[in-house]
Amino acid sequence: APAARAGLEPLLLEASERGTTGFPRDRLRATMARLGSIVGVDADHDWTTFALRSTTATFDSSWAIFADRVMRPTLDSAEVELVRAQGVSAVRQRRDSPDAQLEFLADSVAFAGHPYAIAPGGTEASLRAITLAELRRYQQEQMVTSRMLLVVVGDVGRAEVERLVSTTLGTLPRGRYRWTPQPPPQAWTPAVVTEARQLPTNYVLGYFPGAAAWSPDYFPLRIAAAVLSGRFFAEIRSKRNLSYAVNAPFLDRGTAAAGLYVTTTDPATTLRLMREELYNLQEGWITPRGLEQLTQQFITEYFLDNETNADQANFLARAQLYRGDWRRAAAFADELRAVTPADVRRVARTYLRGLRLAYVGDPARLDQGLVRMF
Repeated sequence: APAARAGLEPLLLEASERGTTGFPRDRLRATMARLGSIVGVDADHDWTTFALRSTTATFDSSWAIFADRVMRPTLDSAEVELVRAQGVSAVRQRRDSPDAQLEFLADSVAFAGHPYAIAPGGTEASLRAITLAELRRYQQEQMVTSRMLLVVVGDVGRAEVERLVSTTLGTLPRGRYRWTPQPPPQAWTPAVVTEARQLPTNYVLGYFPGAAAWSPDYFPLRIAAAVLSGRFFAEIRSKRNLSYAVNAPFLDRGTAAAGLYVTTTDPATTLRLMREELYNLQEGWITPRGLEQLTQQFITEYFLDNETNADQANFLARAQLYRGDWRRAAAFADELRAVTPADVRRVARTYLRGLRLAYVGDPARLDQGLVRMF
């Protein structure tokens, strides 16, 4: 949705929990509670996830409600207003969390003029502006199978899934939608956005221009971020005790990006140390043995953090949408292991320049000249 209507799709899907043609609100809630099943909505920058979690024994019954929420939401005006109010309240509460506000600001400055700058869940203004007629029209026109990717992970056979789909979601119009990833941001130049707050510590989050998820540079950039994260932790937390939270985040989107994050009472000293570690990564070399150990540690931690069925479904979806084939997910570890020290140095030099940074805290303690040196 355009910025003026950001949050429309998640608002529609959340409102469907308030009742459908086949399952009025009270019956829907009582049935889901009895089944022990959960449906969740997660709006992201590249797509919205509408996810069902259920036991194998209750999958058929849970699917009936899941599909009806997509196909036939009631969208009662009073219920929609309740959901809208909850959404507006959640957006408002973002300002109560320095980290949540920092992430919002970092996306806004890093991707200014790009679709990634639009908050997927919407803003107070956009959520208030969405009309009931727009929700109903969106449901009628945009809930088409060409806009849907279904991933099922669990102890259920393909024939059973196809049977359920054929009588529900499969009856929706095909439509003419063709999914294409967002283009990378153009004309990337350094930038800083600050928000003055009286806080016990200062919050810093910035991103560098990134590589497309299907680019040969994607895996080297992911490893470079992991290397930088380890070095930040060792120098800034372990050695200097300047922060309890520091890392080099990696945005796993159609256009991926690496960055830096820290909370600290001394941002000037901390950013200077971060710049030194980044310079060392760009100009130095990682030993093959050191890279091998780090890569294996990264792979182990990654799969430990993504071992649930829901995580695996997301993993497969990303491979299908970003790389054109869900089977490519199986090559994830091998492609990481294929990254060489020269690859890491090359992507650090190519991409980790031109920092766009967001800062929440005391502006007097931020040296913007230092930021421009990244």
